[in-house]
Amino acid sequence: MKKEYAYLLQGAVAAVTAWLSDRLGILFPVLCVLLGMMAIDYVTGMLASKAEALDHPGDSNYGWSSKKGAKGIIKKVGYMCVIAAAMVLDYVIFAVSGKLGVSVPTSAFFGLLVAVWYLLNELLSIIENAGRMGADVPEWL
Repeated sequence: MKKEYAYLLQGAVAAVTAWLSDRLGILFPVLCVLLGMMAIDYVTGMLASKAEALDHPGDSNYGWSSKKGAKGIIKKVGYMCVIAAAMVLDYVIFAVSGKLGVSVPTSAFFGLLVAVWYLLNELLSIIENAGRMGADVPEWL
């Protein structure tokens, strides 16, 4: 790839990232962390399935399957749809309250709440996957 194209791509990614950060505010870093944790959860889920398959050779109930993987991806897309719906609700509340002359101190409440909820869910799933891989997970987790 030519240097000019690399610079153009970097500039475009930086511009889109800056625009999203400006539009989403505090929700942007939370969504970035959530997307990262979704990827880690998916990978740890595959590794945990492989570890279980090694522990139970010949048992078709253990191991990675494309059906389970596809269901996991579909579930994560569903998460993003729910977050988008919560963001629309935030927008509607913010816009309507402005028209009614009511001051709302934030423009991202439900979207942030739902995103953090799913982030905590992904973190719990990563911990569960680590336990399935044989890692010692503290009881209190």
